[in-house]
Amino acid sequence: MELFGFFRSSASYRVRIALAFKGLAFEPHYVSLPKMEHKADAFLRLNPEGLVPALVDAGRVFTQSLAIMEYLEETRPDPPFLPEAPEARAYVRAVSQIICCDIHPLNNVRVLKYLDTRLGQSEADRSAWYAHWIAEGFRSIEGVLAARGVSGRFVLGDAPGMADICLVPQVFNAHRFNCHLAEYPMAMRIYENCMAIECFESAHPKYQADAF
Repeated sequence: MELFGFFRSSASYRVRIALAFKGLAFEPHYVSLPKMEHKADAFLRLNPEGLVPALVDAGRVFTQSLAIMEYLEETRPDPPFLPEAPEARAYVRAVSQIICCDIHPLNNVRVLKYLDTRLGQSEADRSAWYAHWIAEGFRSIEGVLAARGVSGRFVLGDAPGMADICLVPQVFNAHRFNCHLAEYPMAMRIYENCMAIECFESAHPKYQADAF
């Protein structure tokens, strides 16, 4: 396997955790977003979306972090990061999508750049935008965790899974942008439990060769 990604990309971070969770080795390829390497012709031939991550498995290219994780679960089911019961699977996917579909798209780099370059928003305005959507998303996560009442050490019981894999990079990003998360104790407890596990810790951006 080959993984094309960027150390600070939360989507790349998710896939690094997922691969480590499954015990799958991969060859890393570093795509610098600040240098716009994701828009270079060579990378666009690999992934016409011009986004990271891209996973290559046996010559086939897979994109979009949630789709990649689903592919890994279907092709390498042991150890699983989705539960067996359909209702539980739907719950884990829903929490994952709060992060990947509701929070991340509004706060990724290209949106923040658009606010700056096209809409003329100040750095303070961009920070306020970022913090607003973090708060909205984490309130949703905390509310869902409390309402469902099925979390233990992790989002679902005492075994980590897909939703936890999605949560950890989003907490990293929130910390990076100085967002306060003390109001979300359930989510933060789960985050701390995740970071005590090697596959989550080893995937942290600070350990990647392209970190700067």
